[in-house]
Amino acid sequence: MDSGRIRTPRTAPRGARTARVAALAAAALLATVVPSAQAVAAPVPRIDLTVLVVDDGGSAVEAITAELKGSGVPYRRIDLDDPNRPVLDAAFLSDTVDGRPRAKYQGVVLPHETAFGPDSAEHTALRTYERTFGIPQVDAYTWSHPGVGLDYTNEGGWSGVLDGATAGVTAAGRAGPFRYLSGALTFEDNDPSIAESYGYAGRPRAGYTSYLDVPVDGAAGGGRASLVGEYTADGRRELVVTFAYNQYQRQFRALARGIVEWLTQGVHLGQSRNYLSVHVDDVFAPDARWDTARNCTPGDFDCVGDEGEGADPIRMTVADAQYAAAWQKASGFTLDMVYNGGQGEQWKTEHGGSDPLTDRLVADRAQYRWINHTYTHPFLGCVQDNTVVPWRCATDASGNTLWVGRSELSGQIRNNHNWAVGKGISVDRSELVTGEHSGLRTFPQQPADNPHLAGALADNGVKWLASDNSREPQQRSLGTATGAAKTVPRHPMNVYYNVGTAAEMTDEYNWVYTSRADGGSGICESDPASTCLPAPLPVATGYAGHIVPQEARTALSHVLGNDPRPHYVHQSNLAEERLLYPVLDRVLADYRGLFAPSAPVVNPRQKDVGTELNRRAAWDQALAAGRVTAYRIGSTVTVKAPAGLAAPITAPEGTRKQLLLGTAAFGSPYAGTRSAWTTPEVLQTSVTLTLPTA
Repeated sequence: MDSGRIRTPRTAPRGARTARVAALAAAALLATVVPSAQAVAAPVPRIDLTVLVVDDGGSAVEAITAELKGSGVPYRRIDLDDPNRPVLDAAFLSDTVDGRPRAKYQGVVLPHETAFGPDSAEHTALRTYERTFGIPQVDAYTWSHPGVGLDYTNEGGWSGVLDGATAGVTAAGRAGPFRYLSGALTFEDNDPSIAESYGYAGRPRAGYTSYLDVPVDGAAGGGRASLVGEYTADGRRELVVTFAYNQYQRQFRALARGIVEWLTQGVHLGQSRNYLSVHVDDVFAPDARWDTARNCTPGDFDCVGDEGEGADPIRMTVADAQYAAAWQKASGFTLDMVYNGGQGEQWKTEHGGSDPLTDRLVADRAQYRWINHTYTHPFLGCVQDNTVVPWRCATDASGNTLWVGRSELSGQIRNNHNWAVGKGISVDRSELVTGEHSGLRTFPQQPADNPHLAGALADNGVKWLASDNSREPQQRSLGTATGAAKTVPRHPMNVYYNVGTAAEMTDEYNWVYTSRADGGSGICESDPASTCLPAPLPVATGYAGHIVPQEARTALSHVLGNDPRPHYVHQSNLAEERLLYPVLDRVLADYRGLFAPSAPVVNPRQKDVGTELNRRAAWDQALAAGRVTAYRIGSTVTVKAPAGLAAPITAPEGTRKQLLLGTAAFGSPYAGTRSAWTTPEVLQTSVTLTLPTA
């Protein structure tokens, strides 16, 4: 492997020697005129806060790029397969701005250490650039060999499938870029019949510091070999990764934050958190029950001949409410209760004027967060024609869609809010979840929003309306007025609203996810976005053995993906066999087994999620338009953005923000760094941060 050294001959040519003598004489003469203390020092270079990504189309570079994009870190991607791509040379990588040398990129991501070829001009130019400006390089996926500071795997190392293997974060890793991890990292093994991750674990050589390693059987003294580490040689630094991965695998998601922190030396635009919120819909209301014989849900108009009167509905009891409060305290996690006050009142009327469940939940009201779900949970989109399955929008004689009116929409929102206030429940007027996310467009029956929805939201001060992430994953505005409400997409959890027992859950799951030949609906065969189970799950063990780990894995992937979107379930999942808790217990246990206390789960409420998504969208637009300038000169970071735009910035502990007079501690702590959405102070046009010098 080319060391990248610039070699000089032992004896310079005669002309060069003459020029050197003349230069020395001139320097000596100048020294007699100008005191050395006044000699002009070379200016400290400017490092722009942008990452250069060199992409070969592989999953490793794709994964790192996704992390940069998802956390708001600016990057420039170079496609190696594009014949018209720019050539990496000195002019592409650096220039001079206001007389100061400028490095255009603060870090470089390569598919592997010799992506341009070890003897190419681009390879040499990149290494010279990195050496000159101190720019780190990530080798996204390579093999164990001396060129990256590791022995070959046949020299006390190992190579093979890593599925199910447990790696350890070394002391150097815990003190450095992976300080937010607890110390152990188990590679996923979702399907024993498929090899999901392959790696090369090698013994470190001089100049290599291991951050993640695995034990190697048969090695002298029961040794360990490295999978991730830093190689320092020839005045350059490389982060070497020697296992394959993609952006969805847990092992990468856990390491992604540290890779970016190492790449940017802990100073970058963008920020990342691990979020988890769980909305429990239909609180105080009963939910219809799945019919295991008819494979439909009586009471919800999806059974042929259904009169809309479901028998034996599922509703929480006082014991379920007490369990929920105790579970929250034990787990250190708060649920969002998405409530229908009118449904509780109706239940009370139909059951002798008494409702112990509502009494218990209201008594414990301070232990939960509460979100308006409308008073009686009606469908608030078009007027539904339930004479057919599936339903359709009713129309007038001219074929025009009939809509639920603004008055009814507004009344459902207002009455439910007032009911909560009357019970002493603290509820934020700006948050709303409509029943079934109704009022919003629902394909295929209702391809447009209820035209009265935006007005009703404005009538009641609603700014953040929940939507279904499986239908609408992007936030959008409702209406064109300034300050119009925006959606907050929520992830549906595959713990169904219409089941109270594990057997019911497994039966319906089998109906959805097995082929017609196996007795299922065949939906999984006709839906290109779905897959079928190879065989029906055992009713007795299918929930605990398959569904719980699957749903916990999906939810945890959202948590580790810097995704603030809430998850939602229903009050039925807290009733009877309390199906939600095994999933959440698994998510929280797996999370806390991965992460140190410095990186706790962030549990935002709906309006905070909406604000976060709104800021991200504005930030992404500004980056795409080239309207953000950010750079570092020594220990000073400067960020310039359009007026009114908050910028996400991450920096080390000890960073100070420049105020009009004096400074203040910057941001809030998370995972060993400090970060925040921030804007210039009064009378300032840019954000200025001072980094700690030690």
